[in-house]
Amino acid sequence: MKALKPLLMSGREVLPLVEGGKGIAVSNGESSGAWAAAGGIGTFSGVNADSYDENGNLLPQVYHGKTRRERHDELIKFGIQGGIAQARIAHETSNGQGRIHMNVLWEMGGAEHILHGVLEGSQGLIHGVTCGAGMPYRVAEIAVHYGVHYYPIVSSARAFRALWLRAYHKFRENLGGVVYEDPWLAGGHNGLSNSEDPLKPEDPFPRVLALRQMMNSFGLNDTPIVMAGGVWWLSDWEDWIDNPDLGPVAFQFGTRPLLTQESPISNAWKHRLLTLKEGDVFLNRFSPTGFYSSAVKNPFLMDLMARSERQVAYLPKPVGEHSAELPLGPRGRPVYVTETDKARAEGWLSQGFTSGLKTPDSTVIFVTPEQAERIHRDQVDCMGCLSACNFSNWAQNEEGTNGKRADPRSYCIQKTLQAVSHTDDCENQLMFAGHNAFRFASDPYYKDGFIPTVKQLVERIATGY
Repeated sequence: MKALKPLLMSGREVLPLVEGGKGIAVSNGESSGAWAAAGGIGTFSGVNADSYDENGNLLPQVYHGKTRRERHDELIKFGIQGGIAQARIAHETSNGQGRIHMNVLWEMGGAEHILHGVLEGSQGLIHGVTCGAGMPYRVAEIAVHYGVHYYPIVSSARAFRALWLRAYHKFRENLGGVVYEDPWLAGGHNGLSNSEDPLKPEDPFPRVLALRQMMNSFGLNDTPIVMAGGVWWLSDWEDWIDNPDLGPVAFQFGTRPLLTQESPISNAWKHRLLTLKEGDVFLNRFSPTGFYSSAVKNPFLMDLMARSERQVAYLPKPVGEHSAELPLGPRGRPVYVTETDKARAEGWLSQGFTSGLKTPDSTVIFVTPEQAERIHRDQVDCMGCLSACNFSNWAQNEEGTNGKRADPRSYCIQKTLQAVSHTDDCENQLMFAGHNAFRFASDPYYKDGFIPTVKQLVERIATGY
């Protein structure tokens, strides 16, 4: 394989190998610092990052506010405190090598407040900010204010064009690179547009080439593109390295760093990764963000799939074929469905799914009373972890709501990601993963359950495998 050449990124020459930032608490200061110490770019997650007491013990994020707004303010304080803590750990662990980046989601609750707070409280420790999940127009201005570089995450040339023309052209010097995250292969949330078919993956090369051509038209010929999503062996991407049409390219690894000694995920999660088979990672649209996301098919995800399958359309009054009366709730108030759907609903009721929950789309799903109670409790406990949440109907505005009915087909993303990252339960919680995660089982590097250090992994990746 071609030898990797250092790239100038965030003010220093580094290996063109980037650790993907994975929240909540899945990429932390220890893992990102180790990646930077190996000569690359380490990225810790600024999404609800962990913080510790004076003895180094984890501080649980317990909310005491009586209202969503009060809990939202607590969430922002937790986020700033945790981000600063992880930046300090990453800085100390890196031993002055590589670069340290912080990853934030623009659609996370309090994103701007948290970004300002962490960068203010950790000046000199963070060299770059990566940001996606939405259209982060203001991230450039914020990054420049604190003297750091910014790296927008996009999934198309069109998205970058919109960002550049609206805001980024004013802050050219601090644009450290553009992360192209493949919407079909990356783990976590994906940037599929309404015009793209989730079932028909597109070759990333033409899409990245279009991004490069767009960047060149703005005079960004020397600005690196970071390829993210689906990267496993660099030998698979050898024709991208030193390709004059693509210009400077770095490669981001999100899934492989999960299986390292420094990775903070549980041993149960690590061992589960070693057993995945092709097709075990599922591209779905259950996320309360409204985005597509990629996660492991486990009982948690299967329950969400089953909820949506037990679903019928209804009308509040009889109209046309929707003339069959279906009583719902303890008072038996009727809605009107088709005769076919009434028969389906009665079948689910007989199986114990006796609670009918209405959705924002004039449909009703059927769950057990226990499931209904848990869904309701999770919605009530909302702390505004997103700028807008389909599950709880929270929105980060004066009204504190998106104006729609809360959607029981979704889930509390804060609750489940906190649980999967801080417990051994990776079956009944959401477990994000990239679509190449099944390769752990067949890659000879991980034979007999071998789990490398970050340094060993970076050295291995640099060989091409």
